[in-house]
Amino acid sequence: MRTVILAISTAMAAFTLSGCATVVNGTHQDLVLTTIPDGSTMTVTGGESCTSPCKIKLKRRNPVRVDIAHAGFKPTYVLVRSKAGGATVGNVLAGGLIGIVVDSSNGSNNFLSPNPVKVKLAPEGSAEESKLLDKNDKEQLVSAYNATVRADVAPTIGAEAAGVVPPAQTAAAAPAPAPVSAPAVASATAPAASDPAPAAPAPESAPATPAAR
Repeated sequence: MRTVILAISTAMAAFTLSGCATVVNGTHQDLVLTTIPDGSTMTVTGGESCTSPCKIKLKRRNPVRVDIAHAGFKPTYVLVRSKAGGATVGNVLAGGLIGIVVDSSNGSNNFLSPNPVKVKLAPEGSAEESKLLDKNDKEQLVSAYNATVRADVAPTIGAEAAGVVPPAQTAAAAPAPAPVSAPAVASATAPAASDPAPAAPAPESAPATPAAR
């Protein structure tokens, strides 16, 4: 009987140390990517890409930006948040405080949202905008959705990637260096004479010639 109790206690301790969500969810999640039409190039933060419909395994705790490109359609992007999940209740019941700490540190209690990322692309040259569809295919402008989550993802993916500031404003232009003044050139004008030049000596008079007798 003691052996059975010890085994159960050991198992519960291991579960506590590992965290409830860590065991159930893991630290990664598949982000499902679809577009209308199919065949779009989907590139996430970090450079990993695939062609829609597809999915990419990502860390639960990291927000990402998904860039979408398709010939003949306007390029767009969707910001994906990392949101806290509901496994905290399970941790309180089973894992306790240690489980909460473990799950919070490795992100296993989080989930990526929206997931799936489903986007209806706008044709190039049209006045339309790309639309984000939820699980019930309810449409929302991608630009309007992104505006509501920029502040959440910017600390992780960067202000420029989140669209908080335009790319041109991310680095202030360096001020132009002050022009270098040319050294003063000494005047070549001869200085004025302070004393008048001495007068030339008068020519000597020739001696008078005696008259002939």
